[in-house]
Amino acid sequence: MVEYRIDRRSGVATYVQIVQQTKQALRLGLLEPGDKLPTAREVVEATAINPNTVLKAYRELEREGLVEARRGLGTFVRRSLGTATPAESPLHGELDAWAAKARESGLDREDVAALFTAVLEKHFTDKHSLGDLS
Repeated sequence: MVEYRIDRRSGVATYVQIVQQTKQALRLGLLEPGDKLPTAREVVEATAINPNTVLKAYRELEREGLVEARRGLGTFVRRSLGTATPAESPLHGELDAWAAKARESGLDREDVAALFTAVLEKHFTDKHSLGDLS
């Protein structure tokens, strides 16, 4: 089951964080079709957020066709976003080792995020993905 972590200092709306974390779990194969999401009550108890915030996130996920609410039963995953590398893959392990090395080198989370984003931009820009047609 997914455990949500809310960063109140991020500037990202709480319900959006829940949506993003759910999508990440779907991409990584941590959630699969048929899996049940935590109840709003469970999320509230774990994160101390308003139940309406959880329900808003779940409605957004439902609107996107990723989950479905079943009255009296809970909210269940309808489909995955499974094109990413699963958490147990060698690439995940290499990235995990790289992040640990970056932290040992004295980089903080923001430094690592900036560095990683710069590398992503280099390799995944539209121009690059089209075979560098310039």
